[in-house]
Order: sequence, then C-alpha cells, then structure tokens
Amino acid sequence: MVKPPIIAGMGSMPSPAGVAFRVWAPHADQVSVIGSFNDWDGAAHPMDPEPHGFWSTSVESARIGDHYKFQLSTPWGVIKRIDPYAHEVTSSVGNAIIHDPDFDWDDDNFSMKCWNELVIYELHVGTFNDDDLSQPGRFNSISARLEHLNRLGINTIQIMPVGQFAGQRSWGYNPSHIFAVDSDYGGSLGFKRFVKRAHQAGIAVILDVVFNHFGPSDLDLWRFDGWSENDKGGIYFYNDDRALTPWGETRPDYGRGEVRQYILDNVTMWLKEYHLDGLRFDSTGYIRSVGDAGTEEIPDGWSLLQAINETVARHDSGHITIAEDLRSNDWLTKDVGAGGAGFGSQWDPHFIQPIRQAVIAPRDEDRALEKIRDAILYRYNDDAFERVIYSESHDDVANGQSRIPQDVNPSDPTGWHAQKRSTLAAAMVFTAPGIPMLFQGQEFLEGGWFRDTVPVDWDQRQEFRGIVRLYRDLIRLRLDREGVSRGLCGQFTQVFHLNTQRNVIAFHRWDQGGPGDDVVVIANFSHEPQENYIVGLPAANGWTLRFNSDWHGYSESFDGFPSADLAAVPGERDGFPCHGSFGVGPYSVLIYSQ
Repeated sequence: MVKPPIIAGMGSMPSPAGVAFRVWAPHADQVSVIGSFNDWDGAAHPMDPEPHGFWSTSVESARIGDHYKFQLSTPWGVIKRIDPYAHEVTSSVGNAIIHDPDFDWDDDNFSMKCWNELVIYELHVGTFNDDDLSQPGRFNSISARLEHLNRLGINTIQIMPVGQFAGQRSWGYNPSHIFAVDSDYGGSLGFKRFVKRAHQAGIAVILDVVFNHFGPSDLDLWRFDGWSENDKGGIYFYNDDRALTPWGETRPDYGRGEVRQYILDNVTMWLKEYHLDGLRFDSTGYIRSVGDAGTEEIPDGWSLLQAINETVARHDSGHITIAEDLRSNDWLTKDVGAGGAGFGSQWDPHFIQPIRQAVIAPRDEDRALEKIRDAILYRYNDDAFERVIYSESHDDVANGQSRIPQDVNPSDPTGWHAQKRSTLAAAMVFTAPGIPMLFQGQEFLEGGWFRDTVPVDWDQRQEFRGIVRLYRDLIRLRLDREGVSRGLCGQFTQVFHLNTQRNVIAFHRWDQGGPGDDVVVIANFSHEPQENYIVGLPAANGWTLRFNSDWHGYSESFDGFPSADLAAVPGERDGFPCHGSFGVGPYSVLIYSQ
C-alpha cells in the first residue's frame, strides 16, 4: 500500500482540489476533521498518521468559509479541538473557519522610516475609537482616525495584541488563538484592510505579540491531545516548574521543536500575510527566565528569541523587533552572531521611571535632576535608538497608576499643573535620544487610567487642541521637517548644564553638527520662571528659538513667558566657548538651533 504524501504546512490549506488539513497530536490514537462540510461526522474524514505525531488529510468537499474542528480519539476520551493554526475563528470557544489567505494589497510596497526617524503611537483597538459604548472598537474605526495621526506627525502605530482572546473586551494579553485575529475587532480581513489603509497614509504598523504565556482561559491548547504530566498543560506547555508565570501555568515549552515552530510560524504569518512592519514582544523577561527576579534562566527561551529575530531578518531586514523586557539587559539588542537576542530596540525603564517621578512629584526639591540627566543619557550598546522612550504606555497608566495629568493633580487633571508637567514630560520624550512613543489620547490630555471598557475621550481633542498642536510641533522638530533640527535624530547627546538649586537642565543633541543640526534643549523643572539665565552654547552667533512649551497658543492657562532667540557671545561657559542669556517659563522647555 502506498502511503499518502506528507502535506506541507499546518492548519487548513485551501486549494482548487479542496482543503488540506494538518495537525500535531502525538498522543492521539486517531484524529478526524469534522465540520460543516461533513455534518460534523467523525467517521467521514479520518486523518492519516505521519511521523512525529502529525496527522493530515485532504477534503475535496471542504470550502473557504466552512467551519471545522479536529476530533481526537485518545486514551483520555474523545476530544474536540479548535485548530491551533486557525487563522479565523467564530469566537474563542467556537469553531475554526477555513480561511481565505488571498487579499488585494494593491502592490503594497510600503517601507517604514529609518529607526532613528520613527515616532510610535501605541493604541488599543477596543477603546481607541469606540463610537458604540456597547461594543468594542474595530479596525475600521481606527482607520477613521488615521488623518488625525497623520496630522499629528505619527509615522508608526503600535497596536496592542489582536490575537483572539476570551470575552469581548480585553487588553489582549490573554491570547486563546494566536493565529486568529479577534473577531470582535473585525477579524483577519478587517486587520488587513486597516494595515493597507495605514500604509497608504504613510504610517507603519507594529503589532504587540504574546509568547511568554498563552491564555490562560478559553485555551484549547491546554492538554490538546489529552496528555499531560504533573497536572500541567500538556504538549504545548512546560510540564514542570517552568510552566509557572504571573498569568498561570501556561508558559509554552520553548525546548520542544513543534512548539518553537508554532511560534516562529506565527511570527512569519504576521510579517508575510499581514504586511506588518515590525513586532513588539510582550514581557520577554518571562520568555528567557522564571520569576520576577529573572535569576532562573530558561536557555530554550533565549534561543527562541534568537530564532525569532533570525526569522524576521531572513524575511526582510527592514522590519523592527522591539522587546519589552524592562530589566536593562544590553544583550537583548546585541546581534545574534555576538550571542545577543537580536532585537532592534527595547522599552527603556531607565527613561520613564525618573521622568515620570520628576513631573509627578508635588515639590520642586524632589525632582532629582541627576536622575533626569541619567535618563536622557542612558543607552544600550552605545546606540541611542536601541531603546524606546515614553512617559506613558498601557502598563504605566493602569495597574495602580493613572495618566500623568491625573497623577500630577487628581483633583484637577486638566488644570495648569497637569498641563504644564505632562507636556514637560512629553518634551523630554521628543528631545532625548531614543525612539519616542505616545500612548493613545496623550496628545489631548487624556486623564484617568487605562481600562479596556472606557474609550478614549475624543471630545478632548477639540477642548485641548492647543495641546495637540504642542505635540505636533514637537514631532515636527523631532523629525526635522523644517531642516533646522537634524540633531534630534542623531546619535550624540551631551548634558552640559545641571543646576539642582534652580532645577534647570540643558543638553546638546547633534548628528553631524553645525547649523541646522546642532540643537540645544533647555528645561525648567521649577514652578518659578527663570530670567536672565546664562548657559554655555556650542557655537557663536544667533540661536533661533524653535519651540517654547509655555507659548500661550498651546493653552489659555499658559502664561506665554517671553522667551526669545539667543545671541551667543564669546566667553567660556559649561565647557563651551560661548554663552548666552535667556528666560524660560515655569515647567517649560525651550528648543534652540541655528
């Protein structure tokens, strides 16, 4: 008897001859595919066994759009499971759907900006533009806000996880099916349409993915073929102490080849089938180690991170991978060939923590300028853009913390102090070295804290349109749109002035140096304005004021302190050959260039 050929690929694979199915279930005695094409009859289409526990078959009568599951006969009974590779499901506890992989991309050949020119905007699909409070937001409702993001100057969107999760509302960090796009958000087709529209608007799309744990609820992967050890999760998970994570005992078994391939196939799918420009990896510390301290390493987890980044590099070297590790590990962003994990960049706790503390502290004497200096200068592997810097993210405006305006003044989160100090933090984000990132609504003073049940308050965009303009002006300078601030995209930074008595800090940013490149940033972390204040300057002649965060046009609450251009005169100061005198308003930032 001639054995049937081994089918390449996994899950359901449509072709003109029908649909091929393939699944991994090494402890099953028999597997069948059941679905709407065979009246869910387990005897109609038994699957053929392959080496290493795989099963496959082809069904001529199956069609795109049909619902299906796998039926497994095991020593632990008959089990019905959703396809782990299902690209589309009816719900987290429903059926898999035979997915149509074809999509008209209209020759999409979008290419994202160089990493030193990225400005990232993190958003949550379910709350970003939720017009119907009874339903979560959808991809098409995000598309309706692309014009706002474009005008703001955003060139990269980072979307919180969209893999199918349990329930209707979630942050997305509880994936039940990592290959399926959440049906309430608009599913696979809705996501592809959104990515296409974003690219047409000149905006790259990065997706947050979760591989440090799966589930833990609505998880068909749990004891998928019935087998488990130590009362743990079975073939897709560690079955010993390595299973434990803060989200349950659902850490994937990174040392098992089939599980590693499952994750690598998922990475490839996002880049290839969805034309994504990069991936952000949630809590990589829990992939490479066990426990909060991270002292017990998981070598298989580290090698998986390397394999992920090698996979991305083979696909296209222009894609960015970003690690959320938050343990200040230089090796995450070192090349794989040097023993590193190979990420392009990583979220930097050295920036957000001191900057956030500095603006939230009620007293000026508690603002710790030395820590602000260190936050500005910190880098990984001597590369300014191996870190993503921000003053708000989904994690930092929830879990006991609020949006910065709320934390600055809980009784008046839209008042003078909230406006001044939150924009002071934002100005640090866009002038310090690193890849800057905003969190949804930050640009119009969104208050409270992040919840997946509360949509962004878009009415505030009009109420605080001056604050929106402040962010737009900062982004314009950060990206050197006018050819006068190239240094903000450069590698080099020097904090040359630090006055802890008066809470003034000044730093110099540059790429090649010279007019149009050298940028001087002066920040006043005091509630008092500074008049006739003298700092050193790196070059003679005039320095033009490009930005004053205290401008009255940004807010009726701002005083509009009369800061002005600088005239650099000879005389050594702060290690520079010239110096100049200026004035700056309270909790304000000035940006100068020649």
